[in-house]
Amino acid sequence: MTPTPTAEQVAEAGTSYDWLTEAGGVLYWVESSPRLGGAAVMGWQVAPHSEVRRLAPPAGSVGSGLHAYGGMPYAVLPSGTAVVDGSTGQISGGAARTDSGHVYGDLAGGAEELLCVREDDLGDELVAVDLATAGSRVLRSSDGFFASPRARTGRLAWVRWDRDVMPWDSCEVWAADYRPGGQLGEPVHVAGGRGESAFQPVWAEDGSLYFMSDRTGWWNLYRWHGGRVQAVAAMAAECAAAPWESGYANYVLLPGGRIGMTVQHGPRHGLVVVELGGEVRPVELPYTFIKPFLAAVGDRIALIGASPTRSQEIALAATDGSNRFEVIRPGTRPIDDEQLLSVPEVMRVGEVTVLFYPPAQPDGPSPLIVRAHSGPTYGVDYRLDWEVQFFTARGFAVADVDYRGSTGYGRAFRKALDGRWGTVDVEDCRNTALHLIATGRARKGAVFISGASAGGYTALRAVSEPDGPFSLAVARSAIVDPSRWTRTAPRFQRPHAAALTHSRAKILPQDIKRPVLLVHGDRDEVAPIDDVTELAGGLPDGRLLRLDGVGHYLSGAALAAALEAELDAYRAVLKDSAG
Repeated sequence: MTPTPTAEQVAEAGTSYDWLTEAGGVLYWVESSPRLGGAAVMGWQVAPHSEVRRLAPPAGSVGSGLHAYGGMPYAVLPSGTAVVDGSTGQISGGAARTDSGHVYGDLAGGAEELLCVREDDLGDELVAVDLATAGSRVLRSSDGFFASPRARTGRLAWVRWDRDVMPWDSCEVWAADYRPGGQLGEPVHVAGGRGESAFQPVWAEDGSLYFMSDRTGWWNLYRWHGGRVQAVAAMAAECAAAPWESGYANYVLLPGGRIGMTVQHGPRHGLVVVELGGEVRPVELPYTFIKPFLAAVGDRIALIGASPTRSQEIALAATDGSNRFEVIRPGTRPIDDEQLLSVPEVMRVGEVTVLFYPPAQPDGPSPLIVRAHSGPTYGVDYRLDWEVQFFTARGFAVADVDYRGSTGYGRAFRKALDGRWGTVDVEDCRNTALHLIATGRARKGAVFISGASAGGYTALRAVSEPDGPFSLAVARSAIVDPSRWTRTAPRFQRPHAAALTHSRAKILPQDIKRPVLLVHGDRDEVAPIDDVTELAGGLPDGRLLRLDGVGHYLSGAALAAALEAELDAYRAVLKDSAG
């Protein structure tokens, strides 16, 4: 009997919810799934409840390629929903139209105009699209980057950062007088700069401007009013996600001056309410993972949450202390029996946190897959991962490592990988493997490492050590030459590559000491396939699974093929070691 989930079931379970907002008593979000054949804006009326329905686009897929990773791809306007076309990068719908050589994203709607950011090879522009004429006006331009245009009566706030930095390292919030149809007044610097990352500006009814900043070493919430900045809720926790995409919302302003906010300690996410007097009160939820897309629905908070036994789902959480919540869009589940799920143990190994998933049916030391997440300025997701379950159902243990450089632990930990990529991350993965072998959880000689994108580089570096514990590496959509990547990476990520890399960065065929499986799409624009093809050609004990027509992220049939190839590679090593 074939264990479940199968590779095809994992691929089919790939429903994702993102970009949750509320307008006029309706919840909106972007839903992507194999069933939809892409991504679409969905809508659900809060009261009285309605059926979830697809709003836009009528055909095709919505999606923004702004800054390579995307920005808010839709806006609710008086005349309808404007969306960014996933294939052209242009805006259409709701009386808004663009036709230029730019990529658009980070949309914010108003009664008279649509604010957005657009990008080309030369830089970014803050743009206002007139809803009466569809004409576009450039409000501000830069050879760097813009994000999060946020307007209120007579004022506009936005975020900017220089072309040679990443927004989680150095980012600024600005504000200026502005009225629709006019030009910006003299800009005022609110917060941020070299050594401080400030973003997510939101105007309050009283004219205050809220934003996130890591000036203390943690991303916390601040308030700018009367020219002065004050901390709202100081704590040793991350209250914002690293801004890979433009337009995150880790907090919402509630009636009566209250604030709902996510709080992250390592891999665990939570939701809190900051009361008017400053008291921080946790909201009890069945989730360990919350996406950075909160929306206020009266005094309730709409969120996208998940846990080790629940796929991501959309829910409404009460903030009155009752801890009531209502699921309005459940997740997908190829396995209905929770007893078949492997639930992770959170453990510390040296300086790092690890999520350890035992096999579904443990029987002594197990074959182990150590996974390096794909950031590296990201973190492990403490939620149900069907790719993990694919392997634990087949007798493997899985260890997800929050290696140094991960988010969720403050600025100093996040910066610990700069100039040391491929060294300290490898050390943390190696130490995890050795710890699990020493404690009888993993079988020596049957330990593997896998990673995607930046994690693929970590995996390949890990099998460049002649005495390391890993018998094979699987590298999906991997970066092979970080030095070259400083030139071939998308404009947004070139400073990231420069900050991480070092003199011995490039992986050469002679460096590799163990078998490898390389999985790569031939249309990968984040990590072009050329370097991987060159590496594979020089490896006597390596295999390249080339996926035609596939980009940096795998889904559908490509994901199923990658999982089957990875499983076959592990089993081949186990068969050889048994023989």
